[in-house]
Amino acid sequence: MALFIYFDYKAVQKRVKWVGAGKKDAIWTKTHERNARRVLNLMIELEGLWVKMGQYLSTRADVLPEPYINVLKQLQDSLPPRPLEEVRGTIEKELGKPMNDLFANFVLDPLATASIAQVHRATLVDGREVVVKIQHDGIKDIILEDLKNAKSLVEWIAWAEPQYNFNPMIDEWCKEAPKELDFNHEAENTKAVSSNLSRKTNCESGAVSSAVDVLIPEVIQSTDKVLILQYMDGIRLNDNDSLEAYGVDKQRLVEEITRAYAHQIYVDGFFNGDPHPGNFLVSKEPPHKPILLDFGLTKRISQSMRQALAKMFLSCAEGDHVALLSAFAEMGLKLRVDMPEQAMEIATVFFRQSTTANEAKENIKTLNDQRERNVKALQEKMKMNKKEVQRFNPVDAFPGDAIIFMRVLNLLRGLSASLNVRIVYLDIMRPFAESTLLGSMTRGPTANSQWIYDSPVNSEVESKLRNLLLELGSNKILGIQVCAYKDGKVIIDTAAGTLGKYDPRPVQPDSLFPVFSVTKGITAGMVHWLVDKGCIHVIQVHHLLNHTSGLHNALGDVMKSDPLLVCDWEEMLHQITKCTPETEPGSEQMYHYLSFGWLCGGIIEHASGKKLQEVLEEAIVHPLHINGELYIGIPPGVESRLAALTVDMEELEKLSGFRAGPDVPQELLSNVAQMATGLPVLFNTLNIRRAILPAANGHCSARALARYYAALGAGGAIPPPHSGGGSKPPLGSHVHTPKFPTMPSKKKKKGGSKNDVGVADKDGYTQLRTSDGSDEGSTVSAVVAGNGSGSGSSMFVDGGAKMLDAFMGVGDFSGMIHPNGKFGLGFRRYGYGAGAGEKVATTTFGHSGMGGSTGFCDVEHGLAMAVTVNKMSLGGVTRRVVRLVCEELGVPVPDEFSVAGDKGPDMVLNLAPPE
Repeated sequence: MALFIYFDYKAVQKRVKWVGAGKKDAIWTKTHERNARRVLNLMIELEGLWVKMGQYLSTRADVLPEPYINVLKQLQDSLPPRPLEEVRGTIEKELGKPMNDLFANFVLDPLATASIAQVHRATLVDGREVVVKIQHDGIKDIILEDLKNAKSLVEWIAWAEPQYNFNPMIDEWCKEAPKELDFNHEAENTKAVSSNLSRKTNCESGAVSSAVDVLIPEVIQSTDKVLILQYMDGIRLNDNDSLEAYGVDKQRLVEEITRAYAHQIYVDGFFNGDPHPGNFLVSKEPPHKPILLDFGLTKRISQSMRQALAKMFLSCAEGDHVALLSAFAEMGLKLRVDMPEQAMEIATVFFRQSTTANEAKENIKTLNDQRERNVKALQEKMKMNKKEVQRFNPVDAFPGDAIIFMRVLNLLRGLSASLNVRIVYLDIMRPFAESTLLGSMTRGPTANSQWIYDSPVNSEVESKLRNLLLELGSNKILGIQVCAYKDGKVIIDTAAGTLGKYDPRPVQPDSLFPVFSVTKGITAGMVHWLVDKGCIHVIQVHHLLNHTSGLHNALGDVMKSDPLLVCDWEEMLHQITKCTPETEPGSEQMYHYLSFGWLCGGIIEHASGKKLQEVLEEAIVHPLHINGELYIGIPPGVESRLAALTVDMEELEKLSGFRAGPDVPQELLSNVAQMATGLPVLFNTLNIRRAILPAANGHCSARALARYYAALGAGGAIPPPHSGGGSKPPLGSHVHTPKFPTMPSKKKKKGGSKNDVGVADKDGYTQLRTSDGSDEGSTVSAVVAGNGSGSGSSMFVDGGAKMLDAFMGVGDFSGMIHPNGKFGLGFRRYGYGAGAGEKVATTTFGHSGMGGSTGFCDVEHGLAMAVTVNKMSLGGVTRRVVRLVCEELGVPVPDEFSVAGDKGPDMVLNLAPPE
């Protein structure tokens, strides 16, 4: 029959090309009616699973042609009843007693006959009014055979029309559908859902379950094939006349049903996967509450899946591409292509406002137009012809739990369409999704044993640090990483808290934090690497590195006028060439808060002849074996490891009336409170995270940043492999630029050595290659597995003391820095307990970022340290952490982190009252 219908539609497709526009609609209507009747008749004949499938299709008035809805909705009514002898035999066999001993009255005519069972009204001998659900004899074998046939049919469709590959859906159905055949299972499900919906769930937004007002019948008795439930007198949803006569508010009715399902999915993780109209009644008594029936196909999902589904929902509500891609990764949905805009568009379809049945035609047209746009975009992205793109499935793996979830959403959408009401799912379901993500956040460290990530303690000072973090707690910390090297060895590698306000997953050692101006220290390292290679001379760039070029405000207004313009790397490089200095170069040290990145980044690309990411990998990532944990602009595929920024609003209030020193541009401080609240929103977006902003858009782990400064503090000498007490996953074990399954391997660049990088793709990302052309994964594995693989080598050809002098602007380089300036050549120089005007020590250097993240090294005492945070504050947490570590090690506390010492420009913005 499927083949017959398929060729019928193919023939009509060709036929309508030769008729006028006026006749096309009539031809298609007749075609739909003809094939809908064929489907209906065959489904009634086959019974079993096919009836259930027809019931599902009959609810999709929002996407199916009207003739199909009108014909298939007959399946929502009762099917032909089974013989009374069969019903009596099943009841007496299952319950072990004659019918007369069980019931004072048993109504012979069934209330309804469905695909698996039929329901009779009865009165127990104790007088209770009940309904008795009796499974059809032999239905189990029929259902299992139907599933087998449906699987074959779906595989055939996927072969004939690859873009319609429903194999994941039928696979999940094959797993879940047989559970409906065990009525003991349904009885337990009914009790569990009833219990869940009757209790309140506390979260920041209040008791969300107080909004759920539904009825569920009480379970009286159950066996494998018989289920006895409390009788509830109600109106069927397809009985429009009765609904009107009783004055039922259909809008409120469907909203209540939607809330009930939102609670089941997001709060309980246990939901009915079959909400078709036949599984609901409406109580006849005001306020006409919905009655939920039939919990045979009930799905239980894990907490992590609940969180991923909630994050997917909220990402669609907020248009947050990063959160959406992260949610996909968390739930196991794998894509074969990086197209975040299209992924957002498709995901949002599931949560869009429902449409009424009479808008189905327009809705189908809108969805088809959207699909055609996405196919065209996919074709252009993958450089495929029309035939190739039709056979290309952009989804590589689809989780079964998500399939049932989407089926429920589609059934709810069909329910609202059949009742001709509009439901704004993003408003109704949002409180429940938020409660899932906020629930584990409010527990904090005292109630959550996993608040500090479970990794070995490397030292006594690390143990004391973890106690400090617990003391500070979730009031001051959302997520944090701390890593420290002492004399080349790891003594601290701690991660704690959660990845975001709406992301309760734990921070891990390999999580990636946005670190703002900490990025400048990384960019400066690349400039020094090129100087060491002889590509440029430091005299050519010293004004840029020590913030005396006079271009401190260059393009600073872009963040106000058009923030997303900064995502266009080439355009920003072009624009910076048009800027003129405000002061004579070398005359005044003023912090280049944004222009530093474009000025230095442009020189890096021009001097090297390579993309900035290529230089970053070749100069820093590859030699230090920190693959996958340090980026300037993230590549696709790492979204699930990203920490999301938020703001400590209590500390933000302390910024009122703030004044900074003369080296901080007034433009930067003109509206610092507004900037502090706006930056997290902007820098959480996918466009900004992927942008090349060498002044402010680094993403890294604390352990990668600490290793970088451990190498710089040793003049470029690479420390032994990062042990971190055995923290997992090992540093350097990630593929630096993840590949999508269908992306072709790039060819090895001719003449390249094993230390060269591969050819960059159009987004500027590359894959590191070994001499035999294999990808970086094999190199990384060798590094991680080896003992001392990176030890004894250096980042620089001419490293050691000379390189340290260059970083700090001393010795031969002392004439290249500003007198009494805070900066050496690219790095902030720290003093020890020195107030303004006192001599600055020159053995400690690094760079901090707005919000509290930092990285630095103390050359004299062999200490390198990094702190990353995602709750932007005035730096109090970071200073407490650094002070504790330094004091425990007997190392002087750098002024940047002391109570009263002189602060660098970014830490000035992080300034808080003394702790």
